[in-house]
Amino acid sequence: MALRFTRPFLPTRLRPSPPPPRRRSSRAHCLVPSATARAPCFRRPYTSVLVVPTGVGAAIGGFAGDALPVARSLAAVADCVISHPNVLNAAMLYWPMPNTLYVEGYALDRFAEGSWALQPVHQNKVGLVLDSGIEEELRLRHLQVADAARASLGLPVVEYIVTDTPLEIKTWFDPKCGKSTGSVGNSDSLLRAVDALVNRSDVNAVAIVARFPDDDPEDSDCYREGKGVDLLAGVEAIISHLIVKKFKIPSAHAPAVLPPALSPSVSPRSAAEEVSNHFC
Repeated sequence: MALRFTRPFLPTRLRPSPPPPRRRSSRAHCLVPSATARAPCFRRPYTSVLVVPTGVGAAIGGFAGDALPVARSLAAVADCVISHPNVLNAAMLYWPMPNTLYVEGYALDRFAEGSWALQPVHQNKVGLVLDSGIEEELRLRHLQVADAARASLGLPVVEYIVTDTPLEIKTWFDPKCGKSTGSVGNSDSLLRAVDALVNRSDVNAVAIVARFPDDDPEDSDCYREGKGVDLLAGVEAIISHLIVKKFKIPSAHAPAVLPPALSPSVSPRSAAEEVSNHFC
């Protein structure tokens, strides 16, 4: 009988430990994946807010929609752009951008300070408020613009109302800083009109057309030539701020004015307002 000599079995707890790992450099390396390499659930859309103050003579955005090209450029690189009427309106001209939110200035202020949130909507039901101080022929012109928006663009302008008293708009330049400002003589009449539209027709956005004083030729010529401050802008902001603060719905304003005399020296930055004098 042959004997075979083998190594004895070692208990499991006494098995020899594996050889130590190869020593590596003690210097740490930080690996940060690029934004494109991260999973989609960890990427947040890039949102940018574009603000150009109104009625202060801004070099870009102080005229008739001359900041709109800036907004379009920004919208091309940002996921979402939030801006306001002074930037996005060029009188009768407008460029729709699907990733841009049109927010009235007062609401934009509240959003920036963290008091309000913004919720995009597919479409608003729009009510139209007309100042009873608008002459009958001029009022009819603005109603025809609203009809055109309904028939040609399919916009839901569901009802209009005329204020019970003239709004009595006044405009002037602030002597301290030169910005445009003014007053609404009968703001209560405006609030009553909007309240009636909201409660009677369930509108959730309001367009307002108020009769403004016809411009002083000296002031209007300076602005039309691209050198002055928009005299109407300050009161327009006051009107829309008043509505948004009270009702918390979108609001935009258009002035009702008589057409100015034809001028060959209109600046391209102001030329959008020469397309029509019915801005609603």
